[in-house]
Amino acid sequence: MELSGSGGDLALPVLRAHGVREMFTLSGGHVFPLYDGAVKADPPMPLFDVRHEQSAVFAAEAVARLERRPGLAVLTAGPGVTNGVSAITTAHFNGSPVLVLGGRAPAGLWGAGSLQELDHPQILAPVTKLATTAPTTADVPAYLDRALRLATTPHRGPTFVDFPIDELFGDAEAALPPPPERTRLAPDGGDLDRVADLLRSSVRPVLILGSDVWTDGAEESARLFAETFSIPTVTNGQGRGVLPAGHPLLVTKARGQALGGADLVLVAGTPLDFRLGFGRFGSPDADDPTPVVHLVDAPDRLGGGLVQPAATAAGDLSAIFSGLADALGDRPGRPEWAAHLQGLVASRAAKDTDLLATDTPDIHPARILGELLPRLDPDAVMIGDGGDFVSWAGRLVEPRRPGCWLDPGPYGCLGTGLGYAFGARVARPDAQIVALLGDGAAGFSLMDVDSLVRHRMPVVLVVGNNGMWGLEKHPMQALYGYDVVADLAPQCRYDEVVTALGGAGEIVTRPEDIGPALDRALAADAPYLVNVVTDPTVAYPRTTML
Repeated sequence: MELSGSGGDLALPVLRAHGVREMFTLSGGHVFPLYDGAVKADPPMPLFDVRHEQSAVFAAEAVARLERRPGLAVLTAGPGVTNGVSAITTAHFNGSPVLVLGGRAPAGLWGAGSLQELDHPQILAPVTKLATTAPTTADVPAYLDRALRLATTPHRGPTFVDFPIDELFGDAEAALPPPPERTRLAPDGGDLDRVADLLRSSVRPVLILGSDVWTDGAEESARLFAETFSIPTVTNGQGRGVLPAGHPLLVTKARGQALGGADLVLVAGTPLDFRLGFGRFGSPDADDPTPVVHLVDAPDRLGGGLVQPAATAAGDLSAIFSGLADALGDRPGRPEWAAHLQGLVASRAAKDTDLLATDTPDIHPARILGELLPRLDPDAVMIGDGGDFVSWAGRLVEPRRPGCWLDPGPYGCLGTGLGYAFGARVARPDAQIVALLGDGAAGFSLMDVDSLVRHRMPVVLVVGNNGMWGLEKHPMQALYGYDVVADLAPQCRYDEVVTALGGAGEIVTRPEDIGPALDRALAADAPYLVNVVTDPTVAYPRTTML
């Protein structure tokens, strides 16, 4: 098929062919032809504009992570692109298939000092799978096709293409690239046999399921694998919900005891990073760490951490789980080990139940979750954006379905909340969308409530307001006996900010008022912020700052 027209006209058919359904942006003259192409397409591609470029990229990433298809952000030249760098880096660490398109100063005047002239690809190369410039109008389809193929090929990640303004406004003819096809990488059979041998001789194995299990579409095969061989399982990131809350093999609540007592740990779909002790499991007093198996979606994801894996396998994660099942045959389960851990889970769950019901005059952060969780539907999407407050959610929230949890991931970037909420509402128009924000995190992106209001997107925002940077204040007190630059305004009225922007909200200072406030928020037809003042003396218990 032959295409003709401006750079925007040439871009839209390629974007659509790869599954892009919407464009997130902040208006900029350098990229007008992309807007024009979206408006004139048949049917038009929806345009969603925000108040800060990072929110556009975060919204695109939320779509990519929830829908498992490419998300698109369009940023104008210079500061438009650099404002999106932290969000692009977050997508890089999360392995999210996000395409970012940038404007660029005119090629015909390059080096002369045009407005917002900056060579963006040099900045973005370290945090993207591809960062390049489409040199001419006719190159637009081929460059977009390559960028989208790379973004969606495991291991997935963001790509970036910018366009000189004089070329994007130009006219050309070009061929539409052939439709994309997913090629699944088959794991090596010998690698699977080695993993199966280790698992066959294991008595106390533990399986860890990370975000890539969901992203790679392997959630069903992972669950069946765990159930077939009765392997206690810990979930993290978007692996949450693969084994739903209450599943007899889900032992996340006894994570420390499970990983400390395991004789083999299988880590699937997540790096051996700080969240997993850099891959070092077992008793801290042991001379040798517990053997680790690393299962990943692409060879370049293998290893890392501080230990050498005992075995590895790379490829399509569904094929890895089914291949391991075939290699193991009818290996019986380990009921004693699973029962032992479930006893520990039950004990921890009882303590968590008490914590969720904490009834003190000064509100414990866990009480907010105790009121919220019973009010959520099974398909509600929960978003975490914060430090101390969201850490409580990480400990206490166990989704009932996969694909219902978003957090910043290992890069730990604050300010994701409003962009993620925007993208989640686009991706899941009928689901409950609840963003949990620390009061520090709220300051990064709360102005984008205006974007939600303008696009008529109701979401629930819950702020745990302790008047501080809790993740810094308490550790600094413990280290030095004092703290500096860690205080925020006590009882700041974030709810009034939302109201001023056209949404609604209220402040809550008593535990018994949390539930009714959440009911009003969940029933609202506009963005609604519940501003809960929490006890500033309560710190999330941590054992490390690394």
